[in-house]
Amino acid sequence: MNQEKVWWKESVVYQIYPRSFKDSNGDGIGDLRGIIEKLDYLKDLGVTMVWLSPIYKSPNEDNGYDISDYQDIMDDFGTMHDFDELLSEAHKRGIKIIMDLVVNHTSDEHKWFIESKKSIDNPYREYYIWRKSKAGVEPNNWGSWFGGKAWEYDNASDMYYLHIFAKKQPDLNWDNPKVRDEVFSMMTWWLDKGIDGFRMDVISLISKVKELPDGDTHGGLYGDLAPYCIHGPNVHDYLKEMNERVLSKYDIMTVGEATGVTIEEAKKYAGYDSGELDTVFQFEHMDLTNGEHGKWSNKRFSLLELKKVFDKWQKGLKGEAWNCLFWSNHDQPRAVSRFGDDSHQYREVSAKMLGTCLHMLQGTPYVYQGEELGMTNVRFKSIDNYRDIETINTYNENVNNRGLQPEIMMDYIYHVSRDNARTPMQWDDTENAGFTTGTPWIKVNDNYKKINAKAQVNDENSVYNYYKKLISLRKEHEIIIYGDYELLSPEDENIYAYIRSFNNDKLLIICNFSKYIMNFEIPKELKGKEAKMLISNYPEEKLADNISLRPYEARVYKY
Repeated sequence: MNQEKVWWKESVVYQIYPRSFKDSNGDGIGDLRGIIEKLDYLKDLGVTMVWLSPIYKSPNEDNGYDISDYQDIMDDFGTMHDFDELLSEAHKRGIKIIMDLVVNHTSDEHKWFIESKKSIDNPYREYYIWRKSKAGVEPNNWGSWFGGKAWEYDNASDMYYLHIFAKKQPDLNWDNPKVRDEVFSMMTWWLDKGIDGFRMDVISLISKVKELPDGDTHGGLYGDLAPYCIHGPNVHDYLKEMNERVLSKYDIMTVGEATGVTIEEAKKYAGYDSGELDTVFQFEHMDLTNGEHGKWSNKRFSLLELKKVFDKWQKGLKGEAWNCLFWSNHDQPRAVSRFGDDSHQYREVSAKMLGTCLHMLQGTPYVYQGEELGMTNVRFKSIDNYRDIETINTYNENVNNRGLQPEIMMDYIYHVSRDNARTPMQWDDTENAGFTTGTPWIKVNDNYKKINAKAQVNDENSVYNYYKKLISLRKEHEIIIYGDYELLSPEDENIYAYIRSFNNDKLLIICNFSKYIMNFEIPKELKGKEAKMLISNYPEEKLADNISLRPYEARVYKY
Protein backbone atom coordinates (compact mmCIF):
# COMPACT_ATOMS: atom_id res chain seq x y z
CA MET A 1 0.00 0.00 0.00
CA ASN A 2 1.21 3.52 -0.71
CA GLN A 3 0.21 6.80 0.88
CA GLU A 4 -3.20 7.06 -0.75
CA LYS A 5 -6.24 8.37 1.07
CA VAL A 6 -8.04 5.56 2.87
CA TRP A 7 -11.05 5.53 5.17
CA TRP A 8 -9.25 4.43 8.31
CA LYS A 9 -6.90 7.42 8.17
CA GLU A 10 -9.98 9.64 8.22
CA SER A 11 -11.67 7.80 11.11
CA VAL A 12 -11.96 8.71 14.76
CA VAL A 13 -11.91 5.58 16.93
CA TYR A 14 -13.74 5.29 20.26
CA GLN A 15 -12.49 2.57 22.59
CA ILE A 16 -15.09 0.78 24.68
CA TYR A 17 -14.12 -1.26 27.72
CA PRO A 18 -17.39 -3.27 27.79
CA ARG A 19 -17.27 -4.26 31.47
CA SER A 20 -17.36 -0.59 32.48
CA PHE A 21 -19.40 1.05 29.72
CA LYS A 22 -23.12 0.39 30.33
CA ASP A 23 -24.95 -2.37 32.20
CA SER A 24 -28.38 -3.21 30.73
CA ASN A 25 -29.52 -5.94 33.14
CA GLY A 26 -28.56 -4.75 36.63
CA ASP A 27 -25.86 -7.34 37.38
CA GLY A 28 -23.24 -4.61 37.85
CA ILE A 29 -21.28 -5.53 34.71
CA GLY A 30 -21.40 -3.65 31.42
CA ASP A 31 -22.66 -5.69 28.46
CA LEU A 32 -23.38 -5.70 24.74
CA ARG A 33 -27.00 -4.59 25.11
CA GLY A 34 -25.72 -1.65 27.14
CA ILE A 35 -23.48 -0.67 24.23
CA ILE A 36 -26.44 -0.96 21.83
CA GLU A 37 -28.36 1.46 24.11
CA LYS A 38 -25.60 4.04 23.73
CA LEU A 39 -24.91 3.84 19.98
CA ASP A 40 -26.86 7.06 19.39
CA TYR A 41 -24.62 8.81 21.94
CA LEU A 42 -21.57 7.69 19.94
CA LYS A 43 -23.17 8.72 16.65
CA ASP A 44 -23.93 12.16 18.10
CA LEU A 45 -20.32 12.51 19.27
CA GLY A 46 -19.30 11.80 15.69
CA VAL A 47 -16.95 8.84 16.05
CA THR A 48 -16.81 6.53 13.05
CA MET A 49 -15.30 3.40 14.56
CA VAL A 50 -15.52 1.53 17.86
CA TRP A 51 -12.75 -0.67 19.22
CA LEU A 52 -14.26 -3.22 21.60
CA SER A 53 -11.96 -4.57 24.30
CA PRO A 54 -12.36 -8.39 24.49
CA ILE A 55 -15.90 -9.74 24.68
CA TYR A 56 -15.04 -13.42 24.15
CA LYS A 57 -15.69 -16.28 26.56
CA SER A 58 -13.29 -15.87 29.48
CA PRO A 59 -12.87 -16.76 33.17
CA ASN A 60 -11.82 -13.13 33.66
CA GLU A 61 -8.48 -13.52 35.35
CA ASP A 62 -7.37 -10.47 33.36
CA ASN A 63 -10.74 -8.91 32.54
CA GLY A 64 -11.26 -10.77 29.29
CA TYR A 65 -7.68 -10.74 28.02
CA ASP A 66 -7.59 -14.42 28.97
CA ILE A 67 -9.78 -16.10 26.37
CA SER A 68 -11.25 -19.59 26.75
CA ASP A 69 -13.26 -19.56 23.49
CA TYR A 70 -12.52 -17.14 20.64
CA GLN A 71 -15.82 -17.85 18.89
CA ASP A 72 -18.24 -17.32 21.76
CA ILE A 73 -19.29 -14.37 23.93
CA MET A 74 -18.58 -13.99 27.64
CA ASP A 75 -21.71 -14.79 29.64
CA ASP A 76 -21.41 -11.47 31.51
CA PHE A 77 -21.66 -9.59 28.22
CA GLY A 78 -24.53 -11.44 26.54
CA THR A 79 -24.85 -13.75 23.55
CA MET A 80 -23.67 -13.99 19.96
CA HIS A 81 -27.15 -12.85 18.97
CA ASP A 82 -26.55 -9.66 20.98
CA PHE A 83 -23.25 -9.18 19.19
CA ASP A 84 -24.83 -9.63 15.76
CA GLU A 85 -27.43 -7.01 16.69
CA LEU A 86 -24.71 -4.63 17.93
CA LEU A 87 -22.77 -5.01 14.68
CA SER A 88 -25.88 -4.43 12.58
CA GLU A 89 -27.07 -1.41 14.60
CA ALA A 90 -23.59 0.15 14.60
CA HIS A 91 -23.31 -0.24 10.83
CA LYS A 92 -26.74 1.37 10.38
CA ARG A 93 -25.32 4.44 12.13
CA GLY A 94 -22.15 4.53 10.05
CA ILE A 95 -20.02 3.17 12.90
CA LYS A 96 -17.54 0.41 12.17
CA ILE A 97 -16.54 -2.20 14.79
CA ILE A 98 -13.02 -3.50 15.36
CA MET A 99 -12.43 -6.40 17.73
CA ASP A 100 -9.60 -7.02 20.14
CA LEU A 101 -7.47 -9.92 18.90
CA VAL A 102 -5.64 -11.56 21.83
CA VAL A 103 -3.44 -14.31 20.42
CA ASN A 104 -0.13 -14.09 22.26
CA HIS A 105 -1.78 -16.28 24.91
CA THR A 106 -5.06 -17.95 25.78
CA SER A 107 -6.74 -18.74 29.07
CA ASP A 108 -5.62 -21.92 30.82
CA GLU A 109 -9.31 -22.89 30.51
CA HIS A 110 -9.18 -22.86 26.69
CA LYS A 111 -9.79 -26.35 25.24
CA TRP A 112 -6.35 -26.25 23.56
CA PHE A 113 -4.59 -25.82 26.90
CA ILE A 114 -6.78 -28.35 28.69
CA GLU A 115 -5.72 -30.88 26.04
CA SER A 116 -2.12 -29.66 26.14
CA LYS A 117 -1.86 -30.46 29.86
CA LYS A 118 -3.11 -34.03 29.47
CA SER A 119 0.20 -35.53 28.39
CA ILE A 120 3.45 -34.72 26.63
CA ASP A 121 2.23 -36.78 23.64
CA ASN A 122 -1.05 -34.90 23.25
CA PRO A 123 -1.36 -33.27 19.80
CA TYR A 124 -2.08 -29.93 21.53
CA ARG A 125 1.09 -30.08 23.65
CA GLU A 126 3.02 -28.07 21.07
CA TYR A 127 0.34 -25.35 20.98
CA TYR A 128 2.05 -23.88 24.06
CA ILE A 129 5.60 -23.33 25.29
CA TRP A 130 6.53 -26.21 27.61
CA ARG A 131 10.03 -26.81 28.99
CA LYS A 132 11.73 -29.25 31.37
CA SER A 133 13.05 -27.84 34.62
CA LYS A 134 16.71 -26.84 34.72
CA ALA A 135 18.53 -28.39 37.68
CA GLY A 136 15.24 -28.72 39.55
CA VAL A 137 14.13 -25.10 39.01
CA GLU A 138 12.37 -23.06 36.32
CA PRO A 139 13.72 -23.30 32.75
CA ASN A 140 15.05 -19.74 33.11
CA ASN A 141 14.89 -16.79 35.50
CA TRP A 142 12.24 -14.74 33.67
CA GLY A 143 9.77 -12.68 35.67
CA SER A 144 6.18 -12.22 34.53
CA TRP A 145 5.03 -8.71 33.60
CA PHE A 146 2.20 -9.20 36.09
CA GLY A 147 4.58 -10.05 38.96
CA GLY A 148 6.22 -13.29 40.12
CA LYS A 149 7.82 -15.94 37.92
CA ALA A 150 6.99 -16.38 34.24
CA TRP A 151 6.82 -20.17 34.56
CA GLU A 152 4.18 -22.40 36.12
CA TYR A 153 4.97 -25.96 37.20
CA ASP A 154 2.81 -28.86 36.06
CA ASN A 155 3.15 -31.74 38.49
CA ALA A 156 1.73 -34.40 36.16
CA SER A 157 4.40 -33.98 33.48
CA ASP A 158 7.18 -32.51 35.66
CA MET A 159 7.40 -29.59 33.21
CA TYR A 160 6.77 -25.87 33.16
CA TYR A 161 4.72 -23.72 30.80
CA LEU A 162 5.53 -20.12 29.95
CA HIS A 163 3.18 -17.25 30.86
CA ILE A 164 4.67 -13.81 30.39
CA PHE A 165 1.51 -12.36 31.94
CA ALA A 166 -0.72 -14.10 34.55
CA LYS A 167 -0.26 -17.82 35.26
CA LYS A 168 -3.76 -18.38 33.86
CA GLN A 169 -2.55 -16.90 30.53
CA PRO A 170 -0.25 -19.51 28.96
CA ASP A 171 1.64 -18.27 25.90
CA LEU A 172 0.83 -19.80 22.54
CA ASN A 173 3.64 -21.38 20.53
CA TRP A 174 3.49 -19.44 17.27
CA ASP A 175 6.35 -21.51 15.87
CA ASN A 176 3.81 -24.33 15.49
CA PRO A 177 2.08 -23.92 12.07
CA LYS A 178 -1.08 -25.54 13.50
CA VAL A 179 -1.41 -22.65 15.98
CA ARG A 180 -1.20 -20.16 13.13
CA ASP A 181 -3.78 -22.16 11.15
CA GLU A 182 -6.17 -22.07 14.12
CA VAL A 183 -5.71 -18.32 14.68
CA PHE A 184 -6.11 -17.44 11.00
CA SER A 185 -9.22 -19.59 10.72
CA MET A 186 -10.76 -17.85 13.75
CA MET A 187 -9.93 -14.39 12.36
CA THR A 188 -11.53 -15.30 9.03
CA TRP A 189 -14.69 -16.42 10.86
CA TRP A 190 -15.05 -13.00 12.53
CA LEU A 191 -14.29 -11.07 9.33
CA ASP A 192 -16.86 -13.12 7.42
CA LYS A 193 -19.32 -12.06 10.13
CA GLY A 194 -18.75 -8.47 8.97
CA ILE A 195 -16.47 -6.88 11.56
CA ASP A 196 -14.24 -4.09 10.29
CA GLY A 197 -10.83 -5.06 11.63
CA PHE A 198 -8.71 -5.94 14.63
CA ARG A 199 -6.76 -4.23 17.36
CA MET A 200 -4.06 -6.80 18.09
CA ASP A 201 -3.08 -7.20 21.72
CA VAL A 202 0.70 -7.34 22.45
CA ILE A 203 1.26 -8.56 18.89
CA SER A 204 4.98 -7.69 19.02
CA LEU A 205 5.44 -10.49 21.60
CA ILE A 206 4.19 -13.52 19.68
CA SER A 207 7.65 -14.79 18.62
CA LYS A 208 10.12 -15.80 21.35
CA VAL A 209 13.83 -16.54 21.04
CA LYS A 210 13.95 -20.36 20.85
CA GLU A 211 16.78 -20.81 23.39
CA LEU A 212 14.90 -18.85 26.10
CA PRO A 213 18.09 -17.62 27.84
CA ASP A 214 18.20 -16.07 31.31
CA GLY A 215 17.46 -12.35 31.44
CA ASP A 216 19.31 -9.54 33.19
CA THR A 217 17.89 -9.11 36.70
CA HIS A 218 18.86 -5.41 36.87
CA GLY A 219 19.31 -6.01 40.59
CA GLY A 220 15.78 -7.35 41.05
CA LEU A 221 14.32 -10.78 41.80
CA TYR A 222 13.68 -11.93 38.25
CA GLY A 223 15.28 -11.80 34.82
CA ASP A 224 14.05 -9.38 32.16
CA LEU A 225 12.30 -11.32 29.38
CA ALA A 226 11.76 -8.28 27.13
CA PRO A 227 14.84 -8.72 24.90
CA TYR A 228 13.79 -12.29 24.10
CA CYS A 229 10.08 -11.67 23.49
CA ILE A 230 9.71 -8.20 21.96
CA HIS A 231 10.07 -8.18 18.13
CA GLY A 232 11.14 -11.82 18.26
CA PRO A 233 12.92 -13.61 15.42
CA ASN A 234 9.83 -14.63 13.40
CA VAL A 235 7.28 -11.94 14.29
CA HIS A 236 7.38 -10.25 10.88
CA ASP A 237 7.22 -13.56 8.99
CA TYR A 238 4.14 -14.57 10.96
CA LEU A 239 2.40 -11.22 10.42
CA LYS A 240 3.17 -11.31 6.69
CA GLU A 241 1.62 -14.78 6.62
CA MET A 242 -1.42 -13.45 8.53
CA ASN A 243 -1.78 -10.63 6.03
CA GLU A 244 -1.43 -12.89 3.02
CA ARG A 245 -3.83 -15.55 4.28
CA VAL A 246 -6.42 -13.34 6.01
CA LEU A 247 -6.11 -9.57 6.23
CA SER A 248 -5.46 -8.79 2.56
CA LYS A 249 -8.74 -10.42 1.59
CA TYR A 250 -10.88 -7.78 3.38
CA ASP A 251 -11.32 -3.99 3.41
CA ILE A 252 -10.52 -3.58 7.09
CA MET A 253 -8.29 -1.67 9.50
CA THR A 254 -5.65 -3.29 11.70
CA VAL A 255 -3.70 -1.77 14.57
CA GLY A 256 -1.06 -3.63 16.52
CA GLU A 257 -0.17 -3.01 20.15
CA ALA A 258 3.58 -3.03 19.63
CA THR A 259 5.27 -2.90 23.02
CA GLY A 260 8.81 -1.56 22.72
CA VAL A 261 8.40 -0.43 19.10
CA THR A 262 10.86 1.96 17.48
CA ILE A 263 10.39 4.05 14.33
CA GLU A 264 12.30 1.47 12.28
CA GLU A 265 10.33 -1.44 13.74
CA ALA A 266 7.06 0.43 13.19
CA LYS A 267 7.87 0.69 9.49
CA LYS A 268 8.38 -3.09 9.40
CA TYR A 269 5.03 -3.73 11.10
CA ALA A 270 2.99 -1.03 9.41
CA GLY A 271 4.93 0.56 6.57
CA TYR A 272 2.75 1.22 3.53
CA ASP A 273 4.49 -1.60 1.70
CA SER A 274 5.24 -3.88 4.66
CA GLY A 275 2.52 -6.41 3.91
CA GLU A 276 1.73 -6.73 7.62
CA LEU A 277 -0.53 -4.27 9.53
CA ASP A 278 -2.03 -0.85 8.82
CA THR A 279 -0.86 0.90 12.00
CA VAL A 280 0.75 0.27 15.38
CA PHE A 281 0.45 1.83 18.80
CA GLN A 282 3.71 3.15 20.19
CA PHE A 283 4.01 3.87 23.92
CA GLU A 284 7.01 6.17 24.23
CA HIS A 285 4.92 9.06 25.55
CA MET A 286 3.37 6.68 28.10
CA ASP A 287 6.86 5.90 29.45
CA LEU A 288 7.70 9.54 30.22
CA THR A 289 6.37 9.18 33.76
CA ASN A 290 8.39 6.02 34.54
CA GLY A 291 10.55 6.06 37.67
CA GLU A 292 12.80 3.72 39.65
CA HIS A 293 9.97 1.15 39.91
CA GLY A 294 9.22 1.25 36.19
CA LYS A 295 5.73 2.51 35.42
CA TRP A 296 4.86 2.60 39.14
CA SER A 297 5.67 6.22 39.84
CA ASN A 298 4.13 9.57 40.71
CA LYS A 299 6.47 11.44 38.39
CA ARG A 300 5.13 14.27 36.22
CA PHE A 301 5.96 14.19 32.51
CA SER A 302 8.17 16.81 30.87
CA LEU A 303 6.59 18.72 27.98
CA LEU A 304 10.01 19.00 26.31
CA GLU A 305 10.26 15.20 26.31
CA LEU A 306 6.65 14.81 25.16
CA LYS A 307 7.25 17.13 22.20
CA LYS A 308 10.41 15.22 21.31
CA VAL A 309 8.49 11.95 21.22
CA PHE A 310 5.58 13.28 19.16
CA ASP A 311 7.92 15.18 16.84
CA LYS A 312 10.02 12.06 16.28
CA TRP A 313 6.99 9.94 15.35
CA GLN A 314 5.30 12.60 13.23
CA LYS A 315 8.46 13.09 11.17
CA GLY A 316 9.77 9.52 11.37
CA LEU A 317 6.69 7.92 9.80
CA LYS A 318 6.05 10.70 7.26
CA GLY A 319 5.25 9.22 3.87
CA GLU A 320 6.07 5.69 5.05
CA ALA A 321 3.53 4.73 7.72
CA TRP A 322 0.61 6.17 9.70
CA ASN A 323 0.47 7.31 13.32
CA CYS A 324 -2.01 6.27 16.02
CA LEU A 325 -2.85 9.17 18.32
CA PHE A 326 -3.96 8.52 21.90
CA TRP A 327 -3.66 9.89 25.43
CA SER A 328 -5.24 6.97 27.24
CA ASN A 329 -6.67 3.46 26.96
CA HIS A 330 -7.83 0.62 29.23
CA ASP A 331 -4.23 0.04 30.42
CA GLN A 332 -3.36 3.69 31.11
CA PRO A 333 -4.46 6.34 33.60
CA ARG A 334 -6.95 9.04 32.64
CA ALA A 335 -5.60 11.59 30.17
CA VAL A 336 -6.58 14.74 32.06
CA SER A 337 -5.03 13.42 35.29
CA ARG A 338 -1.76 12.43 33.63
CA PHE A 339 -1.16 15.09 30.99
CA GLY A 340 -3.54 17.88 32.02
CA ASP A 341 -4.79 19.22 35.35
CA ASP A 342 -7.68 17.39 37.01
CA SER A 343 -8.24 20.07 39.67
CA HIS A 344 -11.69 21.65 39.80
CA GLN A 345 -10.31 24.91 38.38
CA TYR A 346 -8.59 23.57 35.27
CA ARG A 347 -10.01 20.10 34.54
CA GLU A 348 -12.36 21.16 31.74
CA VAL A 349 -10.05 23.61 30.02
CA SER A 350 -7.03 21.29 30.18
CA ALA A 351 -9.11 18.33 28.92
CA LYS A 352 -10.11 20.43 25.90
CA MET A 353 -6.51 21.52 25.35
CA LEU A 354 -5.32 17.89 25.34
CA GLY A 355 -8.00 16.96 22.82
CA THR A 356 -6.93 19.84 20.57
CA CYS A 357 -3.24 19.01 20.76
CA LEU A 358 -3.80 15.35 19.86
CA HIS A 359 -6.55 15.59 17.25
CA MET A 360 -4.67 18.17 15.20
CA LEU A 361 -1.61 15.90 14.77
CA GLN A 362 -1.27 13.63 11.74
CA GLY A 363 -2.67 10.17 12.46
CA THR A 364 -5.85 8.40 13.49
CA PRO A 365 -7.09 9.66 16.88
CA TYR A 366 -8.45 7.34 19.57
CA VAL A 367 -10.90 8.52 22.24
CA TYR A 368 -11.03 6.30 25.32
CA GLN A 369 -14.48 6.07 26.91
CA GLY A 370 -15.03 9.00 29.28
CA GLU A 371 -12.14 11.01 27.85
CA GLU A 372 -14.74 13.09 26.00
CA LEU A 373 -16.19 13.99 29.41
CA GLY A 374 -12.85 14.74 31.07
CA MET A 375 -13.19 11.78 33.45
CA THR A 376 -10.36 11.60 35.99
CA ASN A 377 -8.25 9.10 37.90
CA VAL A 378 -9.80 7.58 41.02
CA ARG A 379 -8.35 7.47 44.54
CA PHE A 380 -9.77 4.41 46.30
CA LYS A 381 -8.84 4.35 49.97
CA SER A 382 -7.81 0.69 50.09
CA ILE A 383 -6.09 -1.82 47.82
CA ASP A 384 -9.17 -3.98 48.50
CA ASN A 385 -11.20 -1.67 46.23
CA TYR A 386 -8.98 -2.42 43.23
CA ARG A 387 -9.76 -5.21 40.76
CA ASP A 388 -6.83 -5.12 38.32
CA ILE A 389 -4.59 -8.19 38.68
CA GLU A 390 -1.46 -6.22 37.75
CA THR A 391 -2.19 -3.56 40.40
CA ILE A 392 -2.93 -6.10 43.14
CA ASN A 393 0.08 -8.33 42.35
CA THR A 394 2.45 -5.35 42.19
CA TYR A 395 1.13 -3.94 45.48
CA ASN A 396 1.65 -7.30 47.21
CA GLU A 397 5.11 -7.78 45.73
CA ASN A 398 6.38 -4.27 46.50
CA VAL A 399 4.79 -3.87 49.93
CA ASN A 400 4.96 -7.43 51.29
CA ASN A 401 8.16 -8.70 49.60
CA ARG A 402 10.22 -5.56 49.00
CA GLY A 403 9.28 -3.43 51.99
CA LEU A 404 7.92 -0.42 50.09
CA GLN A 405 5.76 1.77 52.33
CA PRO A 406 2.03 1.10 51.64
CA GLU A 407 1.23 4.82 51.34
CA ILE A 408 3.97 5.27 48.71
CA MET A 409 2.70 2.32 46.70
CA MET A 410 -0.88 3.59 46.96
CA ASP A 411 0.25 6.97 45.64
CA TYR A 412 1.80 5.23 42.63
CA ILE A 413 -1.46 3.34 42.14
CA TYR A 414 -3.43 6.60 42.23
CA HIS A 415 -1.24 7.87 39.42
CA VAL A 416 -0.91 4.90 37.06
CA SER A 417 -3.11 1.90 37.98
CA ARG A 418 -5.06 0.45 35.07
CA ASP A 419 -8.20 0.66 37.22
CA ASN A 420 -8.12 4.46 36.81
CA ALA A 421 -9.48 3.88 33.31
CA ARG A 422 -11.81 1.05 34.32
CA THR A 423 -14.16 2.75 36.77
CA PRO A 424 -17.69 2.82 35.31
CA MET A 425 -18.63 5.29 32.61
CA GLN A 426 -20.35 8.28 34.20
CA TRP A 427 -23.68 8.65 32.40
CA ASP A 428 -25.65 10.81 34.83
CA ASP A 429 -25.84 11.95 38.47
CA THR A 430 -28.13 9.15 39.70
CA GLU A 431 -26.83 6.31 41.86
CA ASN A 432 -23.81 4.52 40.35
CA ALA A 433 -23.62 7.26 37.71
CA GLY A 434 -26.39 5.61 35.70
CA PHE A 435 -24.03 2.76 34.82
CA THR A 436 -26.04 0.07 36.60
CA THR A 437 -29.09 -0.45 38.82
CA GLY A 438 -27.11 -3.12 40.68
CA THR A 439 -23.78 -3.15 42.50
CA PRO A 440 -20.99 -2.19 40.08
CA TRP A 441 -18.14 -4.70 39.63
CA ILE A 442 -15.74 -1.89 40.56
CA LYS A 443 -16.65 1.26 42.47
CA VAL A 444 -17.72 4.39 40.62
CA ASN A 445 -15.52 7.48 40.89
CA ASP A 446 -17.03 9.76 43.56
CA ASN A 447 -16.98 12.77 41.25
CA TYR A 448 -19.74 11.39 38.97
CA LYS A 449 -22.33 13.91 40.23
CA LYS A 450 -20.25 16.70 38.69
CA ILE A 451 -18.71 14.83 35.76
CA ASN A 452 -21.27 12.94 33.69
CA ALA A 453 -22.61 12.70 30.15
CA LYS A 454 -26.12 13.95 30.92
CA ALA A 455 -24.78 17.23 32.29
CA GLN A 456 -22.51 17.73 29.27
CA VAL A 457 -24.46 16.68 26.16
CA ASN A 458 -26.69 19.78 26.23
CA ASP A 459 -24.04 22.19 27.57
CA GLU A 460 -22.43 23.88 24.59
CA ASN A 461 -19.31 24.70 26.63
CA SER A 462 -18.77 21.14 27.89
CA VAL A 463 -15.79 18.90 27.21
CA TYR A 464 -18.16 16.57 25.33
CA ASN A 465 -19.30 19.25 22.89
CA TYR A 466 -15.72 20.42 22.44
CA TYR A 467 -14.72 16.87 21.42
CA LYS A 468 -17.76 16.76 19.15
CA LYS A 469 -16.50 19.91 17.41
CA LEU A 470 -12.93 18.53 17.13
CA ILE A 471 -14.29 15.40 15.46
CA SER A 472 -16.52 17.37 13.07
CA LEU A 473 -13.62 19.63 12.06
CA ARG A 474 -11.70 16.55 10.98
CA LYS A 475 -14.51 15.69 8.57
CA GLU A 476 -14.53 19.22 7.14
CA HIS A 477 -10.81 19.92 6.71
CA GLU A 478 -8.52 17.49 4.89
CA ILE A 479 -5.50 19.38 6.19
CA ILE A 480 -6.17 17.96 9.67
CA ILE A 481 -5.81 14.44 8.29
CA TYR A 482 -3.25 14.71 5.53
CA GLY A 483 -1.28 17.91 6.23
CA ASP A 484 2.47 17.86 6.86
CA TYR A 485 3.70 18.59 10.38
CA GLU A 486 6.29 21.12 11.59
CA LEU A 487 7.18 21.70 15.26
CA LEU A 488 7.59 25.27 16.52
CA SER A 489 9.58 26.43 19.59
CA PRO A 490 10.99 22.97 20.47
CA GLU A 491 12.71 24.36 23.59
CA ASP A 492 9.61 25.98 25.08
CA GLU A 493 8.85 24.13 28.35
CA ASN A 494 5.20 25.18 28.53
CA ILE A 495 3.83 25.61 25.00
CA TYR A 496 3.38 22.95 22.34
CA ALA A 497 2.92 24.71 19.01
CA TYR A 498 3.08 23.27 15.52
CA ILE A 499 2.06 23.96 11.92
CA ARG A 500 0.19 21.66 9.53
CA SER A 501 0.50 22.33 5.79
CA PHE A 502 -1.58 20.92 2.94
CA ASN A 503 -1.73 22.29 -0.60
CA ASN A 504 -1.86 26.08 -0.03
CA ASP A 505 -3.40 25.96 3.45
CA LYS A 506 -1.78 26.08 6.86
CA LEU A 507 -3.00 25.36 10.38
CA LEU A 508 -1.34 26.91 13.42
CA ILE A 509 -1.95 24.92 16.61
CA ILE A 510 -0.92 26.48 19.94
CA CYS A 511 -1.39 24.65 23.26
CA ASN A 512 -0.41 25.95 26.71
CA PHE A 513 0.39 22.97 28.93
CA SER A 514 0.74 25.12 32.08
CA LYS A 515 -1.57 26.82 34.56
CA TYR A 516 0.24 30.11 34.00
CA ILE A 517 -0.23 32.87 31.43
CA MET A 518 2.32 32.29 28.67
CA ASN A 519 3.38 34.48 25.76
CA PHE A 520 3.72 33.09 22.27
CA GLU A 521 5.01 34.87 19.18
CA ILE A 522 3.45 33.99 15.84
CA PRO A 523 6.08 32.62 13.41
CA LYS A 524 7.42 35.17 10.91
CA GLU A 525 5.93 33.42 7.89
CA LEU A 526 2.40 33.90 9.30
CA LYS A 527 2.66 37.42 10.72
CA GLY A 528 0.23 39.89 9.20
CA LYS A 529 -1.71 37.17 7.35
CA GLU A 530 -5.43 36.74 7.76
CA ALA A 531 -6.53 33.69 9.71
CA LYS A 532 -9.74 32.07 10.85
CA MET A 533 -9.93 30.52 14.29
CA LEU A 534 -11.23 26.96 13.88
CA ILE A 535 -11.49 26.12 17.56
CA SER A 536 -10.41 27.40 20.97
CA ASN A 537 -11.16 26.38 24.54
CA TYR A 538 -11.54 30.02 25.69
CA PRO A 539 -13.67 32.89 24.35
CA GLU A 540 -12.02 34.10 21.16
CA GLU A 541 -9.53 36.95 21.28
CA LYS A 542 -8.23 38.89 18.31
CA LEU A 543 -5.20 37.38 16.58
CA ALA A 544 -2.02 39.37 17.21
CA ASP A 545 1.67 38.81 16.48
CA ASN A 546 2.18 38.19 20.19
CA ILE A 547 -0.43 36.06 21.90
CA SER A 548 -0.96 35.93 25.65
CA LEU A 549 -2.14 32.39 26.32
CA ARG A 550 -4.35 31.78 29.32
CA PRO A 551 -3.89 28.67 31.55
CA TYR A 552 -4.19 25.50 29.43
CA GLU A 553 -5.42 27.54 26.48
CA ALA A 554 -5.55 25.95 23.04
CA ARG A 555 -6.07 27.74 19.73
CA VAL A 556 -6.21 26.51 16.13
CA TYR A 557 -5.96 29.03 13.29
CA LYS A 558 -6.41 28.29 9.61
CA TYR A 559 -4.45 30.41 7.13
